Amino acid sequence: MKKTFVILALVAVSSAAVLGQGISGGVKAGLNFANQNFESDIGDFSPDARTSFHVGFFATIMVSETFGVQPELMYNSAGSKIDLGSLGDAVEKLNYLTVPVMLRYQPVSVFNIHAGPTFGFLLSAESEYDGDSQDNKDSYKGLDLGLGFGAGVDLPLGIGFTARYVLGLSNVSDDPNSDAKLTNNVIQLSATYKLFGK
Repeated sequence: MKKTFVILALVAVSSAAVLGQGISGGVKAGLNFANQNFESDIGDFSPDARTSFHVGFFATIMVSETFGVQPELMYNSAGSKIDLGSLGDAVEKLNYLTVPVMLRYQPVSVFNIHAGPTFGFLLSAESEYDGDSQDNKDSYKGLDLGLGFGAGVDLPLGIGFTARYVLGLSNVSDDPNSDAKLTNNVIQLSATYKLFGK
């Protein structure tokens, strides 16, 4: 499944680059409302959302007036938070280099909807509680696959805004002492600015 995702993404980007009617790109940044979902034999559990951020670059390659591909390269902070009441919060911080490859449908010039795979490469992971943090990277797999879908608006002067939900598809847990499936899910609100193209 992982190889299929990668192959489809590469084919989509290369085809769009060859047939591209217009190429634009720029920078994007915004808020993440990240959470994790635990699935096990004894039941499912989802902690509180952790507010974090993402920042990076995007390119839009249109193969026609309405269809295109939008690859991105993002620093993306995910994880979750558990409210322990008077004991404070236990926070799980996961930082990824993420490569989304969105198929883009643009019915009018100012509005688009998009969907496609995301590939997250783990940079760091730590657990934080009561002011102390502990490296937790060994408990997670290095690759996180997801499916993103959302919508965006492109305003004059190169400014845009995007809302996207990224559904975790792969089990990111690499804890040998647990049989639970752990997935990352993120709501992203972004502002974009085009540095080139229309």
